[in-house]
Amino acid sequence: MSRIEGYGRIDRSRHVTVTVDGTAYTGHPGDSLASVLLAHDARPASTGVKLGRPRGIGASWTEDPTGLVQVEEPFPEPMLLATTIEATDGLVARGVNGQGRLSEVPDLARYDRLHTHCDVLVVGAGPAGLVAARAAARRGDDVVLVDDRPAAGGTLTGTETIDGRPSLEVVDEIVAELTASPNVTHLQRTTAFGHYDDGFVLALERRTSHTDDGGLARRSRQRVHRIRAARIVVAAGAIERPIVLEDNDRPGVMLAASARDFLHRYGVLAGREVVVFTSDDAAYATAVDLHDAGASVQVLDARPTAPALWSRRCADRGIAVTSGTHVHGTRGPDRITAALVGPERREVPCDLLLTSGGWNPTAHLFSHVGGRLAYDPSLGAFRPAAPRPGVEVVGAADGTFGLADILRQAGGPGGAPQADDEPRDPTTVLWRTDGDPARQFVDIQRDATVADIARAVGAGMTSVEHVKRYTTIGTAHDQGKTSGVIASGITAELLGRPVEDLGTTTFRPPYTPVAFAALAGRERGDLFDPVRTTPIHDWHVAAGAEFEDVGQWKRARHYPHPGENMTDAVLRECAAVRTSVGIMDASTLGKIDVRGPDAAVLLDRLYTNMMSSLKVGRVRYGVMCGNDGMVFDDGTVLRLADDRFLVTTTTGNAAAVLDWMEEWLQTEWPELRVRLTSVTEQWSIFAVAGPRSRDVVGAVFADGPDGLDVSNDAFGFMTWHDTALDGVPVRLARISFSGELAFEVSVSAWYAPAVWARLVEAGRAHGITPYGTETMHVLRAEKGYPIIGQDTDGTVSPHDLGMAWAVSKKKPDFIGRRSFTRAQNQDPLRKQLVSLLPTDAATKLPEGSQIVRFADDGRLPAPPVPMLGHVTSSYHSAALDRPFALALVKGGRERIGEVVGVPVAGELVPALIGETVLVDPEGARRDG
Repeated sequence: MSRIEGYGRIDRSRHVTVTVDGTAYTGHPGDSLASVLLAHDARPASTGVKLGRPRGIGASWTEDPTGLVQVEEPFPEPMLLATTIEATDGLVARGVNGQGRLSEVPDLARYDRLHTHCDVLVVGAGPAGLVAARAAARRGDDVVLVDDRPAAGGTLTGTETIDGRPSLEVVDEIVAELTASPNVTHLQRTTAFGHYDDGFVLALERRTSHTDDGGLARRSRQRVHRIRAARIVVAAGAIERPIVLEDNDRPGVMLAASARDFLHRYGVLAGREVVVFTSDDAAYATAVDLHDAGASVQVLDARPTAPALWSRRCADRGIAVTSGTHVHGTRGPDRITAALVGPERREVPCDLLLTSGGWNPTAHLFSHVGGRLAYDPSLGAFRPAAPRPGVEVVGAADGTFGLADILRQAGGPGGAPQADDEPRDPTTVLWRTDGDPARQFVDIQRDATVADIARAVGAGMTSVEHVKRYTTIGTAHDQGKTSGVIASGITAELLGRPVEDLGTTTFRPPYTPVAFAALAGRERGDLFDPVRTTPIHDWHVAAGAEFEDVGQWKRARHYPHPGENMTDAVLRECAAVRTSVGIMDASTLGKIDVRGPDAAVLLDRLYTNMMSSLKVGRVRYGVMCGNDGMVFDDGTVLRLADDRFLVTTTTGNAAAVLDWMEEWLQTEWPELRVRLTSVTEQWSIFAVAGPRSRDVVGAVFADGPDGLDVSNDAFGFMTWHDTALDGVPVRLARISFSGELAFEVSVSAWYAPAVWARLVEAGRAHGITPYGTETMHVLRAEKGYPIIGQDTDGTVSPHDLGMAWAVSKKKPDFIGRRSFTRAQNQDPLRKQLVSLLPTDAATKLPEGSQIVRFADDGRLPAPPVPMLGHVTSSYHSAALDRPFALALVKGGRERIGEVVGVPVAGELVPALIGETVLVDPEGARRDG
């Protein structure tokens, strides 16, 4: 094995060094890792996954079932094919002994995605794809052409003639025309790996490695293209089909066309003593080319009569051709040294055995969208049958193999280059030769043999899908590219059924393996879940806030003073709100603008209570339920005009609520004239709460030229008013989630820091205290206000929360209404929201703790222990001067006044069930 002068499309004037299994090898730019190894008569030290048998290079591209390696440098990546890795200087890899391993080194590569729309997407830049893309471009279509190899041309070697010229000259000419066309995007090194409905295709571009950081770091870039095309042309070619024989997994056994590819693409002669075993004409071109490059070649044709034209060419070159004989196996310690030929199994010395049993059209992308395949006995392969809308399959992918026919089919009448087709003798379908089934490998990567298929059939498997799962054939990295159809054929033989009755296994994306990092793109690490911050975030940081993640938002949880823990800080903040005034950044609340003539109708159907009766200038609390009548979200609704509302949602549910509203509007009630717009990030909201909150808000908004009367008489609870601050529009609303006198100040996010600063400055005289989400939780829990998702779990109705008042009895219907009448929803023993007060007034009950009946002796009842419910929220209270909790308890309202037990640290803590409102049950503090 060596480099052959005059062959290959690589730059031999430059060199690269790669290291495989500790040995350094010299290659050239344009080489693959596999071609470098073959040029040095080497192979990766890889073995089979189950049997540990040595493996070599079995093909030249993604169909190779054997040459797996682990890349260590410059970027670690497991389980890659040596045939698809471009040789770069400094590349370090090792053979895989059955399985790869994930690297512990962080992947610093950048992964991107790009969205593209086009008229025509052409998959494959072989002769069919190039001609189809040129025809579409000349029609004026926007064209995207993708091809998985580094260079266009497909299987063309340059020995063919098109329009009387070497084929690769014509390829270069077409590529130049496409590259110059403004309406064509041409992407090499780009694999279309998934085809989905409505012309949507995912493609992975392997971008060239580059060096940065002074050459100290290498990064590999990949990009996922999300392509939406009006028409898709699949010109993905075909994959050569091997013939199964004994010990065909040995290094030195290769597909015939792959040896030709190594010669013409890389200038590498894969063997010096070559035996070609074929039942198809295509292998003869390999035999002739390898012989002309200096190899000794014998052709063994399984067909009774060899093709006359090819036989004459072989005879002219001194290549022996024998018809009607089979190769039954191989000999050799670690690699092949001889082929076992004929019924007598005579040894024919060789260092390379090439097999070719015909070609399987690469129809995967056609099948991804439900395209049906039909068996063609003349090919021994499955090809596209009935067409699919918007999808055209051309060339070898459609089972057309003559170059002239391919060009004519792809380019249309009068628009295609011309080529002379040589006559082709029919392919003889030969799945396997005689031999020991336990040593005849069907799926070499999975070490799956004919014996495994026979065992599956013997166990009653009659479907190729069942055989696939029983034997694991077709589940490796190559997705059965060389083994799938053969497995169908051998299964059919063993069952005594026609192979067309069995069909193939289902082709599913991805066509080739895709790194999770590429699919994730830039959404990893800190960007895995995008971090959202409010316009006041920098102020919170400067104030020493501790943050918590709520949805995707960073929310200030509390503001500890030096030496304070969270409990101390929250007690201080709670006391400030209850006795003076506090300010909280509530900008993360979901905000949805609902407008249109039917806006009130939509909201009446979505909320359990009436929204159409809400007057302009007023605010109403609302509850949304799912179809099952369980609470989905809650929030306030402001009526801004007769045809316009502003809906607020919980922070974590903002996107889900908008999606829910759009789903009903678009799919169930499309006749409603309503438009929904998320304005969550457009408006910042500040809650100013506490008995001195009117003083602060009045100082900012009542004394200016746009002065606003904030007295109770002029500004009632659950109303809103628009005003301005130095010409900046501001909306004030009397809404309280703490039970205290409170105002919500809404302003455009652009002006939020300035307005926040004005409020804080005005509040200094009253001891204004910033408070966070933890304090807000305590304040609302003291008033019995539930938090959706914390005090609810998807099985809680408004009635369970004590909110029957929020469920309209007047509306004829709303989402969830019918579910309230179900017997299960009327059960008095349903879990209901109540308060829990530990009787020792000292123990803070852990959230999530189970609640059981309290035994007289203070111990847990004997198993099984009946569970009454669980603790949903638990806090220390400054107002109560003790811990308290909220809980969902079976028949909770009937149990008010009952003492129950909560297991804490191995002991049963008694707790008194009470009403949910623990602070200011009369509601007097709401108006100050």
